Amino acid sequence: MSSRLIGVGVGPGDPELVTVRGVNALRAADVIVVPVMDTGERGRAEATVLHYVPEEKVLRVVFALNERTDRTRREAAWDAAGERVAALLRQHGTVAFATIGDPNVYSTFTYLAQTIAGLVPGTVVETVPGITAMQDLAARSGAVLTEGTEPLTLVPVTAGSAVLKDALNGPGTVVAYKFGRQAAEVAEALRETGRLADAVWGSALGLPEESIRPAGELDGAPLPYLSTLIAPARRDGGRGGKL
Repeated sequence: MSSRLIGVGVGPGDPELVTVRGVNALRAADVIVVPVMDTGERGRAEATVLHYVPEEKVLRVVFALNERTDRTRREAAWDAAGERVAALLRQHGTVAFATIGDPNVYSTFTYLAQTIAGLVPGTVVETVPGITAMQDLAARSGAVLTEGTEPLTLVPVTAGSAVLKDALNGPGTVVAYKFGRQAAEVAEALRETGRLADAVWGSALGLPEESIRPAGELDGAPLPYLSTLIAPARRDGGRGGKL
């Protein structure tokens, strides 16, 4: 029988936001891989997973999670991680990979699945959707993501502030991910586009160190890397005005 690699979205950090299907997939897997930047680190995905499975089922695998400048190093790290997971798939029927958020939204799982396709042909790859940070922040802050015909644009600020400004100049809600190190540029983009007043940002959602604040309080100081921002669409047509 073919081995199975399952990417399981475990949400933004609050263990209560893992879906029932996600919990069942984690418990049914023979081994659960969690991505880390070094073997001594307990990352957010692992901390969430350990609420539902025993520690002996969990294996940390080092990924180049934040390597953006050295492609050679990044590719080598992906290859090494892929080889490690490939070895697990040759030994076990089902390997789960736990990823924060959703495995199909800016997830390391995408690159792992591509690598495994070459290393262990015939492996069945599946994903279990997870709650995203933008959904959690919207729920915790009261920010409405979309109404009626409004578009929703998700921008990783690592793509550059110009991409964010283009989105903010559009008609819909804009969500920004990975903007902690560029908080000053994000604040400036919000001011320039007139989108500062209603915007909200959050980090460490569902964790003891959670912080949710109006974007107007951004003072340019760096924020945690996994910070999320919601700039709601301009809504001046009253209830149902954009239907």
